[in-house]
Amino acid sequence: MSAASEAESLFTPKNFAAFLLVSVIWGGTWLVIRDQIASVPAGWSISYRFIVAALGMFALAALRRESLMLGRGGLRWAFLLGLFQFTLNFVFVYNAEGYITSGLVAVMFALLVVPNAILGRIFLGQKITGPFVVGSAIAAIGVALLFAHEWRSSPATLQQVLLGAGLTVCGIVSASAANITQAMEGAKKQPFLALLAWAMTAGVVINSAFALATSGLPQFDPRPSYTLGILYLGLAGSVVTFPLYYGLVRKVGAGQAAYSSVVVPVVAMVLSTLFEAFEWGPLPIAGAAITLIGMVVAMRGRASAPPRRATPEP
Repeated sequence: MSAASEAESLFTPKNFAAFLLVSVIWGGTWLVIRDQIASVPAGWSISYRFIVAALGMFALAALRRESLMLGRGGLRWAFLLGLFQFTLNFVFVYNAEGYITSGLVAVMFALLVVPNAILGRIFLGQKITGPFVVGSAIAAIGVALLFAHEWRSSPATLQQVLLGAGLTVCGIVSASAANITQAMEGAKKQPFLALLAWAMTAGVVINSAFALATSGLPQFDPRPSYTLGILYLGLAGSVVTFPLYYGLVRKVGAGQAAYSSVVVPVVAMVLSTLFEAFEWGPLPIAGAAITLIGMVVAMRGRASAPPRRATPEP
């Protein structure tokens, strides 16, 4: 029996419940990040987040009786993943949200499949199909419309909006580099939860050093909402969702699981509307719709599965 015929349906109650939970949690992380940078430098907020996440991931690995030790070369892979995913990616994303709305950053991150495909072609030999190119081009048009609306409706200057967009692109490229790193043979040989836990630990060290150099001594916001945000991002946004998402990848396949990349921006845009006063009109409605349609076309047109351990959202 082929792997395709053995795959379960995404729409069984258990699988669909896991899919919705992952999508809603990841959709909410973008808005929480906005609050995290309101009073504390981004580097320290990121460090606190991944202290919680790393401890939670170590605890989960121990609970599942999985090895906490990495194999040969494991620390090197953990460092690279910690640098690309848990340092650069988040530094760019957190700072981007200082210039543009969280929903817009989330929509842009739906384009993560594009650098994934390009780097996958270069480093992993994965094919890029015509429908994937067409879908990606459609999605890019949608994002351009959203940015036009952001510039016209926001008090931010065009330079600030472009800076936010540029930081988001850098975050996307960093996340894609992490995805490819995880797909390399040496990384795939490592115990998955242990690799994530040690990579998050590396991210804490790198982020703390960066924050100390750029922002001075550690700072912490005593507001309960800030602490709850740290716990939400570290536990719900990482420890809960990663095992659920990769469980879906194993059960329904990477293609169906990747549709969370379409649902997550929808959740983020709804929350941005409710809490960031994002205003809808013909231009943003068209932009969001075109972006999501383009991503559906692009993902359906992929000839090969995305990297097995790709990290879809922050």
